[in-house]
Amino acid sequence: MIPYKDDNPTGRFPFFTITIMGINIGLYIMQLFSDKLERFAQLYGAIPSAILTFESSQPIHPFLTVFTSMFLHGGLFHLAGNMLYLWIFGNNIEDTLGHLRFLLFYLLAGVTAAYSHAFIEGSSSHVPMIGASGAISGILGAYLVLYPHARVHTLMFFGFFVQVVRIPALIVIGFWAIIQILNGLITAGIAHQGGVAWFAHIGGFLFGLFTIRLWRPRRYYLKW
Repeated sequence: MIPYKDDNPTGRFPFFTITIMGINIGLYIMQLFSDKLERFAQLYGAIPSAILTFESSQPIHPFLTVFTSMFLHGGLFHLAGNMLYLWIFGNNIEDTLGHLRFLLFYLLAGVTAAYSHAFIEGSSSHVPMIGASGAISGILGAYLVLYPHARVHTLMFFGFFVQVVRIPALIVIGFWAIIQILNGLITAGIAHQGGVAWFAHIGGFLFGLFTIRLWRPRRYYLKW
């Protein structure tokens, strides 16, 4: 099941949604040309031991790596999946919150996601986390609250056949959330050597789910 667009029009240009996408894509291209993908992750990824203790040999303060890690990706499919979800759902959240509120919301969702992962992994973990998934999970949680009945165009695969189905966001995002929780529970307590930071997704999602109403402006005509 792959969503690719929604039937949820916006009233303003999604400036920061597109800007964030551009930064992520630009940095990934830069990583490819530098041929130092793993080195970037070690230098600018969010390492649980570092962001919990603030002790690190990284060139920048460990807390700043929480932010730099949000704009790095480990592969083309990792990048493409995140940018697809950000494009589908991010523009509506930016439209609702306004540009600056959206940016702050996105970044704080990413911070929450990083620390959710770090607390589960513990201060003994030195595996860097990179990717926008945690922050985008916050976008998904917010979208689920604000637009549960919006129709999402989704590719459904039935063997060799592909069908386009318009599914309510409640089902698309709800299914995604269930997958994250199940995988998080399955992998809990396992010593990770890499892979998917499931609890970062869960933490970001819960942040968006439970705080979005606090972020929404009371008077929409005052949004910048």
